[in-house]
Amino acid sequence: MESKPRLLALLDIVTVLLFLTAVVMVFLYAPMEAIMGQVQRVFYFHVANAWVGMLGFMVAAIAGVAFLRKGDRKWDIVGMAAVEISFVFFFIAIISGSIWARGSWGTWWTWDPRLTTAAIVELVYAAYLMLRQGIEDPDRRARFGAVYAILSFISVPLTFISIRIFRTIHPVIIGTASAGAEGS
Repeated sequence: MESKPRLLALLDIVTVLLFLTAVVMVFLYAPMEAIMGQVQRVFYFHVANAWVGMLGFMVAAIAGVAFLRKGDRKWDIVGMAAVEISFVFFFIAIISGSIWARGSWGTWWTWDPRLTTAAIVELVYAAYLMLRQGIEDPDRRARFGAVYAILSFISVPLTFISIRIFRTIHPVIIGTASAGAEGS
């Protein structure tokens, strides 16, 4: 088994240290929000994970376009890696959002447009991961993955704007809230 390059091993250590620092800062340094209390601390992880997930899905779509234009296998690898990583981060965002919802709304899940579109995004990319595994020919799998990643990305901005175009109870973080989107 090959050993990990020194730089990657160093990045692993730095990542763990920064994550632990973030956890300490969230629980010991950040002030408690007056209305939501402790449950508000989930936002520090929820929002960041959602953004990383959405940006990674965008990287997968861009890699898909690059693969279709150039035919270079590295873009297929980048696209696949972006989906795998984003799938995990977006899943963490959904779970942490559910934890926040339980404390704020009194329920783990509602069929709110934002939550529903986020679940759809996660299912769309779960299908991407499963369907790719069903294609044995590497060239066909790469082309399929590229096209699927491009088309699937449509679901990501829909999730982002859902709180602006549908009546929702999910808080609007960026921008102004409409009458139905004022949060808890």
